[in-house]
Amino acid sequence: MRTPGALTSVRRALAAAGAVLVVTCALAAPAAAHAHVQAARDTSGLTSGRVGPTAVAVLALAGAVFGALALRRRAGRSAAVAAVALGLLGVVSGAVFAATADGGLGTGNGLGGAVVAVVLGALAVVLGGFVLARSRRARPRVRDLQS
Repeated sequence: MRTPGALTSVRRALAAAGAVLVVTCALAAPAAAHAHVQAARDTSGLTSGRVGPTAVAVLALAGAVFGALALRRRAGRSAAVAAVALGLLGVVSGAVFAATADGGLGTGNGLGGAVVAVVLGALAVVLGGFVLARSRRARPRVRDLQS
């Protein structure tokens, strides 16, 4: 039995999201060990504290794009499910990065990327939720078909 193309792309997106999360955690461990050294360095560029929140913000942005495409009816229900999943990943991971960031904005600890991830993740969840609610209303129920 072949799976539809949209379902396959959602599976690939979720698999990629999981891989990015694992790599992010692997990169965040050395960053946490050397946080005091990073505070003394120049914080321009992509520091190891910014890699994780930036990757999560990109995943949340992908979720928002999936949600917007599903809302405009250019993608199906599976894109809405992907939007909700990636949005929840962005909100939760962004909140964790924001809670564990030492220092404020501009210190190289990824607080800005974490805030962006939370906002984009919430947007993706809302857009995906709208599409899922609309698709539930549009489907006829068994009870309606019997009458």
